[in-house]
Amino acid sequence: MLVLTTKTGQGIKIGDNIEVTVIEARGNQVRLGITAPKDIAVTRAKNTKDEKTDRE
Repeated sequence: MLVLTTKTGQGIKIGDNIEVTVIEARGNQVRLGITAPKDIAVTRAKNTKDEKTDRE
């Protein structure tokens, strides 16, 4: 896994046609904008942690 630090409004490119931009960062939440061709599926990865454990 590649871990990057970036600022709001900045982003990364994946290949020639996918771009991920940081829209907003607040506390422990980050809003991302993803630009990709229509033939590329962009989905949210499922969290494998139990949410109840995170709240304890």
